Amino acid sequence: MLTIGLYNTYDTKKLHEAHIRAIARAAPVAYAFNFHLALIGFPFNEDDPKIIAENVASTTTIGEGGRYLLELSKSNKFHILEFPRRGFPPQFGISIATTSSPSSEKSISALKVAEDALRGKSFFLIIGLGRHGLPKEILKMSRYHLDITDGKGVSLETCTAIGIIPAKIRTLMEALKWRGQLRKLYPRL
Repeated sequence: MLTIGLYNTYDTKKLHEAHIRAIARAAPVAYAFNFHLALIGFPFNEDDPKIIAENVASTTTIGEGGRYLLELSKSNKFHILEFPRRGFPPQFGISIATTSSPSSEKSISALKVAEDALRGKSFFLIIGLGRHGLPKEILKMSRYHLDITDGKGVSLETCTAIGIIPAKIRTLMEALKWRGQLRKLYPRL
């Protein structure tokens, strides 16, 4: 299982348009690349993902009017989480903080994530909303750090990261599957 986790670094008391847009933009990406979508620390008055999906979908035109968020919800791939106290729920897999400044001892490549995902490991890719990225405690709490720009340290805008992280990992997974099939057909490669 692969999950995009959107970590709320905006207002924790009141839901804003920025929250809604981030959710509406992430849902089609999660749907298209077969990821789950988890919202972490969002200020909802409700905790039922299906009701939240319906409410968000009714207020946006993004993602075909919230259609993909509703699809994720129907297939139990939309999740609502509190801010973590001691760690992320284990059912989402290994936590990976996405950052342009990974620590050397926690750094993992997108290729390694793709290889391990093909072997059945689950990963929870946490993306911070807003200009400050993820808080230090989340970087510390996460088992790995992923710089999706392959060590270039390029800081990406939130919605760009939401799109590129799942696309790159899924593309690498497809390339690895394709390479494996070629090796079966042409063992001398």
